[in-house]
Order: sequence, then C-alpha cells, then structure tokens
Amino acid sequence: MMVRKTKKKELIFELFDELKQLDMDILNEQHGWELPQYIIENLKHEPRSYQSEAIRYFHYTQASDTFKFRKPRQLMFNMATGSGKTDLMAGLILYLYKEKGYQNFLFTVNTNGVLSKTIDNLTNAQSTKFLFNSNLEIDGEHIFINQISGRFPDFPNKNVINIKFVSIQTLTNDLFTQAENIMSLKDYQKTKMVILADEAHHYSASTKKKNKAELEKISWEKSLLSLLHAHVDNLLLEFTATLDFDDETIYQKYRDKIIYRYTLDSYIKERYSKNVRRIQTGNSNEDNMLSTVLLSEYRRKFALEKFGIEIKPVILFKSHKIDASYEANNLFNEMIDSLTVESLRSFLISQRRSVSEEQSHTLQLAYQYYLEKDDLSTVVREIKRGFSPARILNANDSDSGSKGLLETGQYQALNSLESPNNLYRVVFAVAKLTEGWDVLNLYDIVRISNLGKMNDKRDAKSTNSEAQLIGRGARYNPFSLNQKISYQRRFDESDETASLLLETLHYHTLNEPQYIKNLMASLDKMNLATGTDEKNPPIEIKLKPSFKKTQIFKTGKLYYNETEEIPDSHYVNLRAYGIEISKLANVTYLKSTYETAYLSAEAIELKTSQLRGIDIRYFKKSISRSNFFRFENLKRYLPNLKSMENFWGENWLDLQNLTLSVTTEKETIVEDFSAMEKLKIVDNFFNLLATQIKAGYRKARGTNRFIGYPITEYLVDYRKRIPNYDTAKHSGSFIEQKVANISFEKFDFFAYQSAIINRNEENLVNAIANHIDELREQYGDVFLIRMDENMLKGTDKVERLKLHQFEENPREINFSGFQPDFILLLQNKDYYLQIFIEPKGEQLAEKDRWKEELLSYINDHQEDLIFEDEVDGVIIKGLKFYNQENSKQILNQLAQIALEKPHFGGNIKLDLF
Repeated sequence: MMVRKTKKKELIFELFDELKQLDMDILNEQHGWELPQYIIENLKHEPRSYQSEAIRYFHYTQASDTFKFRKPRQLMFNMATGSGKTDLMAGLILYLYKEKGYQNFLFTVNTNGVLSKTIDNLTNAQSTKFLFNSNLEIDGEHIFINQISGRFPDFPNKNVINIKFVSIQTLTNDLFTQAENIMSLKDYQKTKMVILADEAHHYSASTKKKNKAELEKISWEKSLLSLLHAHVDNLLLEFTATLDFDDETIYQKYRDKIIYRYTLDSYIKERYSKNVRRIQTGNSNEDNMLSTVLLSEYRRKFALEKFGIEIKPVILFKSHKIDASYEANNLFNEMIDSLTVESLRSFLISQRRSVSEEQSHTLQLAYQYYLEKDDLSTVVREIKRGFSPARILNANDSDSGSKGLLETGQYQALNSLESPNNLYRVVFAVAKLTEGWDVLNLYDIVRISNLGKMNDKRDAKSTNSEAQLIGRGARYNPFSLNQKISYQRRFDESDETASLLLETLHYHTLNEPQYIKNLMASLDKMNLATGTDEKNPPIEIKLKPSFKKTQIFKTGKLYYNETEEIPDSHYVNLRAYGIEISKLANVTYLKSTYETAYLSAEAIELKTSQLRGIDIRYFKKSISRSNFFRFENLKRYLPNLKSMENFWGENWLDLQNLTLSVTTEKETIVEDFSAMEKLKIVDNFFNLLATQIKAGYRKARGTNRFIGYPITEYLVDYRKRIPNYDTAKHSGSFIEQKVANISFEKFDFFAYQSAIINRNEENLVNAIANHIDELREQYGDVFLIRMDENMLKGTDKVERLKLHQFEENPREINFSGFQPDFILLLQNKDYYLQIFIEPKGEQLAEKDRWKEELLSYINDHQEDLIFEDEVDGVIIKGLKFYNQENSKQILNQLAQIALEKPHFGGNIKLDLF
C-alpha cells in the first residue's frame, strides 16, 4: 500500500506578515527608522541585525499610523534558542522607558534557574552576564535599574526602571492573596507595567488531554491575561523559541500575535551559531566518554597551538533519568582515575581502526594527533587534572531540593562556564538545562544510554528535549583572532578542516537506529540544521581549459554599475534629503482612545487646521528631549550644519516661515489644545523629520554608469565546501542550501567544469541547455557563468561585481547591492549581450523582490545606461527570478531578449533593441 505524503501546513502569521510589508513600504511614515543611539550605547552587546529588526517592528506597532486605532497589547517574539532573547528584552525595556514612559516591568518564567539567571542579566552590574552598560544614561541623565522584591511603588522615582522578578507559580498564587508585601490583582490594577513572559510556550494549554500539567498551564495563562487587563496601558510581551504550531489551538492563539520570528535555520545559516555535527558510533558509554574527553582536549590544544587562543571546551553528559546520570558520573570518575599511558595508547589504536571517517572525521583527527606523540604521559596527566571530580558539575538536583544548585552556589558556576576563573570542564544533567542555560563554550554533548535502575522504553522516543539542548549548545563562542573578535563563524570555507573544531558543536550518540530516526525528526521539527561528522573538504571549482582559449575569455568583460559617494557638499538643505517640509509639517493628532476608535462602526471624520500659538520655545523644548537632535548627533546626518541656530534658519527648518497644521477629529477644537498637547504635536513633527533625514542621508548610491571588468582577472578557480546538512528539511534555508557539486563537462557552453548549486539552479542550467542550439544560430559565442560568492572571497574585487540600485524612487531602498547568480554572455558580430539571471525559489522571492525590480529597471531604462569604456554594441539585460513554477515564462523572456522572438522555436521577430 502506497503511503501518501502529507504536505506540511503553511503557517500564516498575519501581524508578522503585515509588519514585513510595512517595513518595505517607502510610504510608511516610519520608513527608515533606525535603532536609537540610546539603545545601542546602553547595551553591553551591539544589537545584531535581526534584534534591531525585531525592535523596529515593535516600534511600528507603537508609532505607525497603521496601528493608530489597534495598538496590539499582547505580542510574541518567537526567537531561536541562543539568539539573544534577553538582549532583545533589555533593548525593549530601554525603548519602552524612553519612548512610552514605562517604569515598571514584571519578568516571569516557570523555573527558578532561568529566574536567577535573568536577575543577573538585567540587574547585577557586577555579573559578567549583565546586559546593560554599567553607566546607563539617557538624555544625559543616569538611569538606575531597581529590583523590586515586593510591591511596585505607587509613584516611581524619576530616572528609575523598576523590574520585579517572580516565578509564574508564585505569581499565580499571589494574585488572589491579600498579604503584606504581596501584590494581589487589586494592587496590580494601580500599576501601569510591561509583563515580560519568558519561555512562554509553558503558558499555553494544548489541544491534547487536559492532564495536571495542561491544567496548570491554563491557570498560568489566565494569570497573565488577568495582569494584562488589570490596567488599560499594560503590555504583555512573550518570548520563546519553542511553539508547537502543529497544535491548532496554539497556532490559532498566536497567529495574529507573533510580531517577529527568527528561526534556528536562519540563525545557523547566518553564521551566528556553531555548526552542529552528529557523531554516531558503535562504542560503549565508557568508550564514548573517553573519546569525547580526548576530542575536548584536542580542541583546546589545537586552539592554543595553532592560533594562540586559550579556550576551555565544556562537555555535557546527558541522561534520560537521574539515577542513570549519577551512575554515568561515577563511571566517568572511575574511568579517568584508572587511565594509564598503556590503556590510552591501546584505546587510540583500537578506536582508529573501529571508528571510520564516515562516522567521524573529527575523532580520526584527534586519535591521529595523540598517536603522533612520543610521550603520552603528559596527556594522561593533563586529562587527570582537567577532568578530576573537582572539575565536574552535577546539575540534577531540583530547585527546591536540600542540595539544589541554587543553594550550593554551583548555579553561578553553571552560568559562568566561559569565565577564566571557572575551571569546570564537565556537566552531568537530565532535563535541567534545556531552558535558560546561557553557555557559549559547550562543544560536546554526549548521550548516555542504557544506564540506571531500568531501561526506560521512552528513552528512544524522548528526543525533543535533546534537540532543544543541541540548539542551546549551538550558541557561538566568540574568540579573538588577529586582534579581532568575531561573533559569527569564520572558518566555514577554511582549507584546514581542524579549524572547524573551534566553531562546531558535536553531539555524540550510540548507533541506535530508532533513536537516531526520532532525533532527526525532532531536529527537523525545530528547523535545526545538522549533519553527520563525515569528512567534508573544500572542492576545487575550475574553469574549463577550453573556455580559457576563447576570445571572449581573453578580451571579454563583465559589466556592473558603479557606485558613487555622495559628497557632504550635496547636503546643503532639507530638499537634498528628499524632504518637502510643507508636507511634513502636517501632523496627525487624534485624541480619541484607540479602543473607542477601533470599536466604532463608523469612519472617523477628520479635519486639518493650522496650529497657531506655537513659538520657538515649543521647538527648542521638543528638541532638548530628543537624542537625535542633539547637535553632535545631528551633525552626523547634516554635515554642513554650522550650529543649532543655523538649523532654525531658511536653509534648514526655516522656522520663521514654518506653519504646522494638524489633522484631528472633526469635533476637536484646536484652539483649546493645552501647552502639553501642543508640545506633543511638535514632538510628533520632529519624530517624522528625524525619520526622513535618516532615510535620505546616504553615503553611497548606485549609478547608471556601467564598468567593464576583464574576464581574465575576475573569473578564477576557487574552492568551496558543500554544506553538510540532513535535518531542517522544511525550512527555506535548507531548501536553498541543499546543494551538490554538479559536473557540467558535457555542456560546452558552461564556463566552469562543475558548480556547487541547488536543484533550482541546476534546472536553470538544463533549461538553457535545451535551447543552446537555437541561441548559437544567432550568436557565435554563448557562455553561461556561475558567479559564486566564493570566487573572489577575501579580495577587493568581490565588491565590484555587484549590482546596485540606481532607480530614482525605488519601492524598497537597499544599499547593499547584490551579485546575480548567473551571467549569460552572448556575442555576435553586431553586439555583446550580457544577461543577469537570478534563480530564486518562491519561498524566498518576496524577501528579495527589490533585486528583481532592479533587473527589470535595467531592461526598461536601456537608453539611460552609460558605459565607462568607449564601447559600441554592449547591451545589459536581466531576467525576472527563475524557478520551476515560472520556467516557461522566464525562458520566453530570454527568447524575447536574446532572439527577438516571443518564445523559443518561434519565427516572429520582435524589435527590442
């Protein structure tokens, strides 16, 4: 009987999708909004691009006219494990304090471990994990972080951010309790606050059987909603990496509340994580333990000997049951204690024979490293010292137990494993560390099997927690190299395989087929890209000798448009930024509450009136409250500004002739506005102006001038490693990265002998091959070139082979430029035709739509293209995105451009040039 494959449900998140569209909309009045300096300067870690984007999306919900009448109060940040959710929280706290006046924040989570860790993150300036800068300052005033242990103050002190930390269990119990120094629901009704709910997947009951755990979730969920509705201005911001969208109830709950998603596959693809490799052997637990210790020491020694870097790799031994974990701990201690030079040498020889390179190339490197040493006594001595019982943490005690981690002081050690003063190398655990454990130098996770009082049949099935733990261990461990610290992987394309040791997490397991099958399913579900630890050297990609002999290789050129710096002298007034001050001076100010407006069945009638009685004092007061309009900051964007007095003058604000107008509800009497309301309107005006200035200030832009770069200098042999992933099959990144080295020796029109490409790109090459004879009827030379990003990596040339926007008013501004994946070169006696081609799967097309629009713009503005060289007959064109679904249309477009026919095989000529 044939099994029908079920298509994975397409997930729609209305709010997130709307915000993505709004972010690309140049008509969005908040377009160009950048993360404020007060956030960047007050955070310990520079926000990553996706964290900045998440805060920008949140800003839209708070400030964009799109959300004027429906400000969402409950929002979910669905962020990958290890992507810095608490850093994001810290940024949001600063934003809400400065922009919205929130001073009270309530942090809640379901475990004491995460609670204690977050207290350190957000309040303990002495901790290495503190996420704010020690001198927290906004608008020139020092800001204090105050941990609240009881009630929030009725009247918060100026320049103070109050944060109360409480477990969800305690919070739920306290809400309906009247007692001294305990905040009941009645007390919370007096407090305007933001609720920060971490590990929020614990607060949603599923559609499954309502057992005790599910009923507890219902209770917690009700508590959070009670707090949200206790005050009309309260916000509930939820954070988690783990939401089960296969559960219909959970999907329906959050589909319109997710404000931002940053998935594990994106996290790994963008190199913010370690790579993850699985090592599956037929070893015993004891052999696995010793192999991992040897690998850990090899990792440490390689970093020191090769790069002069001191790292302390940590190993986690993961068991399914507590008694098994303790047994493994004892077994480990006995193994280290009994290790001798003779037993180690015998082990290395045996393992090198029994563990194949297909099972683990990395272990083979480690075994070889030790076997080449004449004296193993130093190795044994270092292992006994580095992995002694004093260097082992056992994390199995419960939070409430008499010997819990929190009580014994080991909790701090567990959350500071990267510290040079922390000597722990090994952690034994069951489930304690799957959430909230901040560790960067975890490099090996070892699954312990078949130990304990009994074999648990659930052992092979309980892989979700293992997958979560792998995701947590994949956090990147930054290190300094050539006096530079990188927070992203550097060695993905390194010729030296051993360098990958510093950027790879290894998950060690016995070769149990059912367990491995279940684990891979769990990794798939999380979109966590992993692969086996087999040998994977970079592949040499070479130009064909036959192509190097052609005239097009010897004398031909590749054409890309030039960029130009925008000189500071260009920015002499606001018009140079594309700002029409008369249009900007119309400010919308609606006094109705958004609840009333949103629930109203009738459209609101508006009117626009001039705002009188606004003198310079309002403008100066408003500017004094804004970081952006401080002279030293404003000068970054207005390089020709001489002084703030100059800013008020005719070249800039022209305050003497500036008239603000305000759009309000029809019944509003503008003349009755209070001084505070007038100041708020001026604030809104300056917020709009700041956004427009930042959007209009560019350092460089594309031009319509195209430069030819000699093919002999820019098309070269290169090396590239094939990404080794076999999980995360449902993610767009997996589909994009599932590549192979495809030989194209049979296609004489393909310039390289082979190419590392995905299925969509291979389909494109084959589609062109089907029509190569027809193209050659009109062109003596026809060559297809794969323009790989590795081709000129590490050289200045790589930036030259990029197309840049040069449209007057693009729908979406993008300054980075891009390199289309393929170039089709066609040459006959009359002209030289270069066609840019970009294969793009539908799942990625919308995100990169600006690229397709640029290619179309080139086609539609041929008369505007200028060539730097004195050349005749050079034509530059571009195709729309190619994929399997639109293959026919794109091939028709190619026929129209190259053959002046409506399609291949046709006889009707079109006049295109």
